[in-house]
Amino acid sequence: MATENQVKQGSASKEASDQRNSLQKRRSVVGVVVSDKMQKTIVVKVDRQVRHSLYKKYVEKTRRYKAHDEKNDAKIGDRVLLIESRPLSREKRWVLNSILRRAGQAPDVNV
Repeated sequence: MATENQVKQGSASKEASDQRNSLQKRRSVVGVVVSDKMQKTIVVKVDRQVRHSLYKKYVEKTRRYKAHDEKNDAKIGDRVLLIESRPLSREKRWVLNSILRRAGQAPDVNV
């Protein structure tokens, strides 16, 4: 009986690890589309604030990601949400998840 319990526990832990791997969150970033000239690809600018180690002042750092846009929905100026994915090409490792705000729309203000 001890061996059956050990076997059951082993299979239960294996199932839990499989479930954990399938439910792991992918990284996501929010940015602004700066180019949509390629087919099914957009370039998104993501800004983040970093504290300077010596001067203790916040500096804005920018990074540009190439992302897959299957339907060519996103246009320049749109605010979008990207999700990390498997490598799709040499530089594309992100996929467009949703368009949060279209270019020219008024931002949502909580009053």
